Amino acid sequence: MTFADDDAAAALEAQALRLDATDPLGAYRDRFVHHDEVVAYLDGNSLGRPLKATRERLGRFVDDVWGARLIRAWDEGWMNEAFALGDHLGKVALGAAAGQVVVADSTTVLLYKLIRAAVDARPERREILADVENFPTDRFVLEGIAAERGLTVQWISPDPHTGVTAEQVRAAVGEDTALVLLSHVAYKSGFIADLSAITRIAHQAGALVLWDLCHSAGAVEIGLDEHEVDLAVGCTYKYLNGGPGAPAFAYVATRWQGRLRQPIQGWFGASDPFAMGPAYVPAPDVRQFVSGTAPILGLQPIHEMAALIEEAGLARIREKSVLLTEFAIAYAERRLVPLGVHIATPRDATRRGSHVTLEHPRFRELVAELWARGVIPDFRPPEGIRVGLSPLSTSFSEVARGLGVLTELMSR
Repeated sequence: MTFADDDAAAALEAQALRLDATDPLGAYRDRFVHHDEVVAYLDGNSLGRPLKATRERLGRFVDDVWGARLIRAWDEGWMNEAFALGDHLGKVALGAAAGQVVVADSTTVLLYKLIRAAVDARPERREILADVENFPTDRFVLEGIAAERGLTVQWISPDPHTGVTAEQVRAAVGEDTALVLLSHVAYKSGFIADLSAITRIAHQAGALVLWDLCHSAGAVEIGLDEHEVDLAVGCTYKYLNGGPGAPAFAYVATRWQGRLRQPIQGWFGASDPFAMGPAYVPAPDVRQFVSGTAPILGLQPIHEMAALIEEAGLARIREKSVLLTEFAIAYAERRLVPLGVHIATPRDATRRGSHVTLEHPRFRELVAELWARGVIPDFRPPEGIRVGLSPLSTSFSEVARGLGVLTELMSR
């Protein structure tokens, strides 16, 4: 993407208008709730905007389902809703056939369940492979399980401006590796790991692979079945627009169901939840990985976003994600890099998710002022602002407005 050299700001704003005018997904912005106080929302990779349809769905749910059907609704659909929604997400966003995805619990709880299940399936192996740049929850849960089970964590130290490479995994994995835990898209840099190659390398060493999809689900094509992934988790409040604290999802490949045993045994994951028997007998399928009652209310917004992703098409969503991040990088190169800002996200679109990270020593103090001006990115230590671009709800002009305010503050 190139821009005229004269009057960079005006040229970039004009380019944004042209991109918006030709955006085949531009009309989808009207499906989301917008507020006049927000000049530019650049944090869709942390919390997605709500859908207008979600507001309507929640009202109908309270009046027509919860209020009218009451406890009868469990027999009329709630018992299987977490699995039906999981099937839908698997189809439209994850590349997973039916019967392998469930929406329940938080990302942290699901990480715990799947890590424990994986390492217990390889009792003769005493090592887990992970990276020091992964999100804190992943690292903290892993450290706790390692201590609990007497395991060793082998830490990869990737370039923080990119991420873990297949070559690094190949050099570190071995006959004592039980599990490889990595994020598909790095939460700091936006780097997309080579999911296919890394999964293949881990399998060649006899290890299982658990992918964290929090920063890719809904914005990046994944292909869990195609690439023979074993396990995956992801949240639903980023690009899946489930709302604050929305339940996460877990993927367990069919070949592992009935072979893995998750550690938090609850009635909902039993083979017959209503048997109320004296001993726990796990369900033979993905149901086993649920513990307590499904979060039915929390599932409702995710239904609406899954339907919207299916309507728009994940391939087209990804195409717009690439264009949005290219535009943000081009804007930063023209107006922010001359002010000392560093672009800490891969330039190669095939290795970049849907957010762009910019770095400068003053960014921590500037975020509060940006928020006060109605421009909302987020800050990640030590000095990064993440520009999170949710393709269906973000316009190019919105990106230009937001980065324009940042440029103004930096110029001062």
